[in-house]
Parts: sequence; structure tokens; C-alpha cells
Amino acid sequence: MDEDRAVEAAASAWPGPSRRRRLIEFLLHASTRLDLRPVVKYTALSFFADRLLPSLPRKMGFCGARGGRAVTSWLLEPLRDSNLELFALVAVWIASKIHELKPLSVKSLKALGDRIIADQHFTCRDFANAELVFMEVVEYNIGSLNIAFTYLEELLVQFREISKIGDLLNMDVCMEILDILYETEDSSWLFNSPCQLAASALVTAYAISVAKQRWEFPILPWVTFTTSYDEEEIMKVVLTILMHVLKPDEMKGKGERDFNI
Repeated sequence: MDEDRAVEAAASAWPGPSRRRRLIEFLLHASTRLDLRPVVKYTALSFFADRLLPSLPRKMGFCGARGGRAVTSWLLEPLRDSNLELFALVAVWIASKIHELKPLSVKSLKALGDRIIADQHFTCRDFANAELVFMEVVEYNIGSLNIAFTYLEELLVQFREISKIGDLLNMDVCMEILDILYETEDSSWLFNSPCQLAASALVTAYAISVAKQRWEFPILPWVTFTTSYDEEEIMKVVLTILMHVLKPDEMKGKGERDFNI
């Protein structure tokens, strides 16, 4: 039992905060270079950060982790950073196939990879092989509806339909919040409940980007009514987000009364 717990702990520590952050920054940089639409970008992030990375320990069997059918490939043995960056581009490729009428071509992704992946040039065939490995590791789980961005976009549309205050809420602020949370490993658990995260990110963006004098709309009661989450649950996540988005000294001494929204 102790050995199994040690194995689980080792697997859960994968890939480590600094390595994970570098990989997320790589995917965000690639998204900017490719000028991706937000829905493609956040679908790719979900595929890569929420599904591929957590699945790799068990699928590869490293750290003694067990579970599911093992996946073998030269792309996984050894698992270099350049290979993980290839998988990040593959996540973008898959997401573009789902959301774009004209998906990204493998040649365009290869050209970008040649410029931003260090120490390795992958062929178009390598991209195709990586896509197959990617799909095996995530067990073909590429549904794109249950992601935070999709819920966030829907909530913002509803908000703007019922109140002019919604026009003051900038979607870029909402997306910046999601980017920061993705880059921070100790906040990655928030993406396990994408609808709750979307509701909390909307409330956070409202508190940050709308002047307090314009807080006319009861955003928190409306969000809890719309999503069926308790106000207390939403506020806990909002405060967690604020701790990551704002500097720690800006949060000192602040409680829920300072964010009475």
C-alpha cells in the first residue's frame, strides 16, 4: 500500500511546475505565431494540459505508474522536451481540425516547429505519427464542448444580452485570466470544473476591469443562478484566481467584503 501511494505521488508530481510552465508558454507562443482563434487555442490547451500531460505517466508506466493500456513509441522513449513541444503543436492541429473549415496544414505546423522547437527538426511524417500517439494517450477523448472557454464565452454573451454593463467587460481580460491559471501548476486543478471556473473567471474579470462605481449589476447572484453553483463556491474560486492574478501584497488584508459583487 505504501509503495502504491509513493507511485501515485511520483506520478502526480509529473511533469513538475517549471517544466509544465515552459510547455504551456510554448503552446501560448505557438498560438500567437499562428494567430489562432481563441476557441482553437483553448481547445488545444485543454487537450494538451488537461488530458495529455496527466495521462502520460500511466500510459508510459514511468514512475511505476499503472493503469490503462500502455502506449509505446519512439516519441515517448525517451520523452524529451522537444517531443512534448511536438505534442503541443499536435494539440493545436487537432483543435484546428475540429473548429476550422480550413484546418492548419501539417506543413505550416512543421515550418513553425522548425523555428521554435530547439534541437530537433520533425518531419511531416513525425507529425502524423505524433497525432496517432497523442490520440492513443488521451484515449481519443477530444470532445471540445466541456472546456472553460466555451462556458465563459456563453456566459458573457448572456450577460451582454441582459445588461449594458456586460459591454464594459473585456473578453481579453477573461482570456488573460485563463492563460495565467494554465501557466500555474497549483491552479491547474481549477480546470477540472470548467463551468465553475468560467463563472468564477467572469466574476473576477468584472471585479478587475469594471470600475467599482459601475457595479450596478448583481453579477455574483446572476452567475450563481445561471450556473446553479453556490455563491460560496464561486467566491472561493474567485479569491483563488485573484491570488494568482494579483500580486500577493495587493491581496494582503483583503477579504470577501472587499469584493462585494
